[in-house]
Amino acid sequence: MGSVFRSEEMCLAQLFLQAASAYDCVSELGEAGLVEFRDLNPNVTTFQRKFVSEMRRCEEMEKTLGYLLQEIKKADIALTDSEVNPVAPLPKHVLKIQEQLQQLEAELREVTKNKETLKRNFLELTEYNHMLRVTQNFVKRTSE
Repeated sequence: MGSVFRSEEMCLAQLFLQAASAYDCVSELGEAGLVEFRDLNPNVTTFQRKFVSEMRRCEEMEKTLGYLLQEIKKADIALTDSEVNPVAPLPKHVLKIQEQLQQLEAELREVTKNKETLKRNFLELTEYNHMLRVTQNFVKRTSE
């Protein structure tokens, strides 16, 4: 993927797309990484815009992916750096991807919660074990 630098020549263009082909066109442009989108309707509220639910779905998936990435980094799991950008999923696959991400997030949160509980139990049992040894030594000394 090429990078766009400030010194490179650019042009401002306005595209009018049919709703049926808009996703495919925007996906292709995004995958090329050579465009910047500007909001030509800054006065339109979020709820008046088309594709609001799709944008929110993408924002939710972005948050979920951010959480998963954060946990992967915390666990020191190495990720392979890929030079290839994945293609945009088809709209019919986005819901399935979102469900899978939500399931992974729920499972990871459960595992994290269980890990913390186990860690707490381990520390508590270690403390009890130490107390038993101290008590055992004390009883042993007093009985001698």
